[in-house]
Amino acid sequence: MKTVIQLAFAGLLSLGLSLPLAAEPLKSRFVTPDWTVAETLLALGVRPQGVGELAGYQSWVGTPAMPASVQDIGLRSQPNLELLIEMQPEKILLTRMFRSLERPMSRIAPTTLIDNQAGETAWQSMVAQTKEIGRIANRSAAADALIRAAEQHIDALAGQIDYTGEPLLVVQFMDAVHARVFGINSLYGSVLERLRIDNAWTGRANSWGFALTSLRELAAIEGRLVIVAPTPLGTDVTASGLWQALPSVRRGDVLWLPPAWSFGALPSAQRFAEILAEAL
Repeated sequence: MKTVIQLAFAGLLSLGLSLPLAAEPLKSRFVTPDWTVAETLLALGVRPQGVGELAGYQSWVGTPAMPASVQDIGLRSQPNLELLIEMQPEKILLTRMFRSLERPMSRIAPTTLIDNQAGETAWQSMVAQTKEIGRIANRSAAADALIRAAEQHIDALAGQIDYTGEPLLVVQFMDAVHARVFGINSLYGSVLERLRIDNAWTGRANSWGFALTSLRELAAIEGRLVIVAPTPLGTDVTASGLWQALPSVRRGDVLWLPPAWSFGALPSAQRFAEILAEAL
């Protein structure tokens, strides 16, 4: 039997549409501590010179795959400045998450702060960020193609999903009893909206689109629990007595998904749509 993703891909082909094909990315001397910028560069066919915490990228992001030649520049929040001086990058790209690095980084190479809040919705912000990175990398045509492909691919998945169950409650656990829960103006929330699936979380959310909550609070919400990996090392979220009180656990319909970067851009949005569609 074909999977939802295979059916959606076949649908794209029947419409004359296609997803960007993987190719060896062009080498650049762009450096970024930010995984969101890194995944976007790779999706645009540009290989960064250096990225922060490559092991973390593999665990939290994963796709697009990071070429082995990309150099690890150290912690995202505290890059190895001596190494950066030796690397002599052409440009350093930051987002507001790492705004505090702008001054020290600008002493090493021209540094650009990318506005990842441009736009009224999370999707508009991802589109604007993609266009800005495409302009900086001289890959504007590739950025436009990525935007079109992401929208068409997710819309095609929406046409293949026949989900009429409970609204989805998307979380990432921070420890055994606390989690981030994602609202409409998050990456996950924007994908749910495009897939025409209701989001169970209608409460408060910060500027990143999530709220920190507890199992006790989650137990009061009717919704199908969607847990996005990874969970903190050594944490068993099912060990808490509160776990059994969750409506989704009582029904036995919890969905466990592999990683899709919650603070990512269009590549992560596509990945979340794909793995969620397949799980459903």
